[in-house]
Amino acid sequence: MPRLSPSARRDEIIAATLRVAAVKGLGNTTVRDVAAEMGTSSGLIHHYFSSMDEVLAAAFEHAAGDDLAVTAEEIGTSANAADALSAFFAAYTRLDEYSAFQLWLDAWAEARRRPALGATSQRLNLAWQQLIATTIARGIEEDSMSCDDPSATAWRVLSLLDGLSMQLAAHPGLIERTLVFDWAMTSLEREIGLEPGTLARPAQYS
Repeated sequence: MPRLSPSARRDEIIAATLRVAAVKGLGNTTVRDVAAEMGTSSGLIHHYFSSMDEVLAAAFEHAAGDDLAVTAEEIGTSANAADALSAFFAAYTRLDEYSAFQLWLDAWAEARRRPALGATSQRLNLAWQQLIATTIARGIEEDSMSCDDPSATAWRVLSLLDGLSMQLAAHPGLIERTLVFDWAMTSLEREIGLEPGTLARPAQYS
């Protein structure tokens, strides 16, 4: 294989891991699988990562962290809190595609058995929740929203979204995608004192 910098080699391993995981799932992806995907030996993987748990955590961080960064940027450039929450839901629709959300399902399923992956998924999940909570707090400061506990409300709406998205991923066609986002957004509107329909529904699901 061509000689790469340590950083570039780690990135190559992460990319190969995600390609394998897209087919086999995170839990069934092994060092041998990744090495075969790269056309190298398992020893190379172990040279850059101490365990498969660490490899999977880095791969999940790369994929899920990129989505989080894009969403945070879109929220940060919104004119007001209501627009920011609408931007959050619009960004979340990218995650409801099967391949992307399946990665989260795999990470949650493996979290208890793989400490590094579990810690990474927990940290990123908390970051998603905090995006909602801080946006609600912004709405309270703007005097456009009312909420006694933004953190608890954020957990509820995120859990509702995640739970319904799990149904979409596991049982396609059981629930209409339009209903998933409408239910979650209507629930949030009620909790923060907005009239139903105040938040803009994602265009592709309206």
